[in-house]
Parts: sequence; C-alpha cells; structure tokens
Amino acid sequence: MFWRGVIGYLPVNVVQGVVGLLTIVAFTRLLTPAQFGDYALGISVMALVHTAVFTWNEAAMARFWAGESGRDGGADHSATVYRAWLLLLAVLPIAALIALALPMTPSLKLAVLVGLATVAPRTFVKIAQERRRAAGEVKSAALLDMGQTLGGFLIGVGLALAGLGGAAPVAGLGLAALACLPFILAAEHRQQAGGQIEPQRLRSHAAYGVPVALSLILALVLSTTDRFLLSAFLDESAVGVYHAGYSLANRSLDVVFIWLGAAGGPALIMALERGGRSALAEAAREQAQLMLLLTVPAATGLALVSAPLAKLMIGPTLSAGAGHVTPWIALSGLLAGMTTYYFHQAFTLGRRTSLLLAAMAVPAATNVALNIVLIPRFGLDGALWATPASYGLGLAASAFLGRRSVTLPIPWITLAQAVGASGLMALVVSRIPAVGGLLELLFKAAAGALVYGAVIALVDAGALRSRGRDALSTFRARSAT
Repeated sequence: MFWRGVIGYLPVNVVQGVVGLLTIVAFTRLLTPAQFGDYALGISVMALVHTAVFTWNEAAMARFWAGESGRDGGADHSATVYRAWLLLLAVLPIAALIALALPMTPSLKLAVLVGLATVAPRTFVKIAQERRRAAGEVKSAALLDMGQTLGGFLIGVGLALAGLGGAAPVAGLGLAALACLPFILAAEHRQQAGGQIEPQRLRSHAAYGVPVALSLILALVLSTTDRFLLSAFLDESAVGVYHAGYSLANRSLDVVFIWLGAAGGPALIMALERGGRSALAEAAREQAQLMLLLTVPAATGLALVSAPLAKLMIGPTLSAGAGHVTPWIALSGLLAGMTTYYFHQAFTLGRRTSLLLAAMAVPAATNVALNIVLIPRFGLDGALWATPASYGLGLAASAFLGRRSVTLPIPWITLAQAVGASGLMALVVSRIPAVGGLLELLFKAAAGALVYGAVIALVDAGALRSRGRDALSTFRARSAT
C-alpha cells in the first residue's frame, strides 16, 4: 500500500511543489511587504481555527476508517463525523465577531475574516480526502488535492491583480475548495446514507482526536508565534520578509514530507491492523529510510543555494532578507518534517494521543519563550535562532515519548549514509563560484544531485535500488490497467 501511494501521490507532490514556488514568485511581486505580512497572518489565523475546532474530527475519520469500513460500509462512522462537522460550524460566526472587534488595520482584518470564511468548505473537503486516503482511493484523493492547490493559486492571483491585497491568496484557497464540492457531495452523502449518530462513537472520536488537535495547535504555535511576535515587536514588513524566506524553504521540504506522509500514514495503520507489530516495524523502517534519503539532501541543498534561489524566486523588496532566512528554516523544516510525519505516527498508531500533546507542549513553550527573549534583542535573527532550537527539542521529545506508545525503528545506518553523502555534496557545491542568477542555481543543483546520487547508489543506501525496481514495477502495473 505504501508504494502504491508513493506512486499515486507523485502528481500531487509535483503540483504542490510547482504551485508552492509559484505562490512565492507571484505574491512577493503582486503584494507589498506589508500586504504579504497580512496574508501570512490571515492564513495563520485560518490554520489555527481549522486546527483548534475541526481537526479532531478529521483525525477520527482517518484513524478509524480501516476498522469501521467492514461494518455497514462505514455508514455509522461517516454519519457521526459529518454531523459533528455541522455542529462545529457554529464556531465560525463567533470567531468572525471577535475578529471584527479586535484592533487591526483594515487590510489585516479583511485577510483574517476571509481566512475564517474559507474554513467551512476546506474542512468539508478535508474530511472527504481523509476518508479516501484511509480507504486507499489514491486517485480520488489526489485529484481533490491537486484541484484545491492549483485552483487556489490561480484564483488567488486573479484576486491579487484585482486589488484584494493580502486577502487574495487566502480567498483563493476558499473558493477552490467550494469548486470541489459539486464533485464530492453526492458520494459523501451516499457514504453516510442510513448511518446513525452514536454518542459512544462520538466520545471515542473525541478521546482520540482532541489530543491530536491540541498537539497540532501547539505545532501551529511553534510555527506561527514568531510571525505574531515579529509583528508586535517590529512590523508587518518584517513578517513579510520572514514569511517569504520561511515559505521558500518550508514549502520545498513540505511537499516531500506531505507526499510521503499521505502514502505512509494509511499504510502504517493497515500494516498494524492486519499484520501486527512485526509488519508495522518493517513498514515503518522502509518509510523512515526513504524519508531520510530524500529530505536530508533536500534541506542541505536549500541551504547551499539560498541566496541565488531567493533572488530568482522572491520579489526584489523581500529577496535579500528572505535569502538570509532560508538556511535556518531548511534545518527547521527537516526536523519538523521528521517529527510530524514519522515520530508522531507512534502516538496515533498506539492511540496514545495524550502523549502526543505532551510531546508538543515542551517545544511550543520553548519557542514562545525564546522568541519573546530573542526578538526584542536581536530582531529577525532572534526568531531564526529560536526556530531550529525548538524543533530539535520537539523531535527529541517525540522520539522519547513515542516509545511508550509504539516503538518505531530508527534506521541509523541510513541516516549516517544520507548525512555523509550530503556532506560530500556540500563540499563540492561550496567550491562552485557564486556567479549569480539562474545559471548558478542550475549548476549547483545539478552538481549536488549528481554527487549525492552517485554516493547513495554506490553504497545502495536503504536498499534503494531494489525498492526502486519494486516501485517501477508497481507503476508499470498501474499504467497497464
């Protein structure tokens, strides 16, 4: 199931990667630094409300579907999840009234209100995606993801050209989700037809999902507090510079982690439910090896080419500062991705989500404390230093506490191979002259990929050659059907 998902979600990964970069290229040019800061804060509020109110319900759909689908086709399960979603919608107008009452600039208030309006359609589509992923319906889940990603970008660009400012990219996300609804409403209605809401089931969903949501809130605190504190201690322009560099690094890595996570999460649940702990350990080791072999060099490469990449991708008013931000966030993104998409799986697999909450509390609190101390004294650099330190602490806490739920293997040999090959890659790339522009970026990227790929192939790290043949066979089989 894992390799089928890896192949099936590859187009999603490509679309997300391209759109993620185009988002930075377009909106750092179409928006002023202050408007880009409004966008960053508006989308952060959207994410916080989504996570705080709706994510526990989405998590329950994903985790329990494999066990419930064999009973009445999962109708009771789906009915309970969707009825809960309807009840939760009542929070959104309350949040909008609070936003209206808060002292904010008109442009920031508009971005926040638009972000709140996008939550309803995006959460409905998210539930439908989680059901499809859990059921192994890769094509359907992938199409939903690509439709929202590409549609949200194109609509957002149009709205930015029309003068909507920082609210434009956020509004694009909501309108793209609305456009997906006609394609999924009938199927989701059929899925829950005849299903009954069961209070006991809802309680079990909440017992499992609420700690997940709370931990994700802490993750958002970890990833967004710096923006709010930069706005408080400095201004929206500083937020824009930080968010531009953060997005450039984080989105480049996120597309890889999200791709592997979309395939890996359901595969681990299936392995545990149907094959037990031994099957889980084998599947988890395979996933961890592939994650390390792809993301360690990606983070290293981003740090090495941060300056020419920022000049090429980001508007001139933000590029210099963003180039300084990118290497720090590349390290943070690697630590955050391994934590979220690998070590956090132990808590969901073992249904010990209260431990997940504990694992996230320490780095979130540390991040807030470090930013409060460092930003007033060191400005933007203070936020940059606080971010990787907090994520590193989060990884250590998750790895330690996760062993009390489900023990996930750590492929130390593969980690050493990935780090060693990345070190050789960095040595070679650092010797290439900084000629600037696209030429420097392409030359360094090609040289780095060639050196890293040669070393990994030479040592056959993670048995990648044989697994690559298996993946190719899967792709050919899918293409033949």
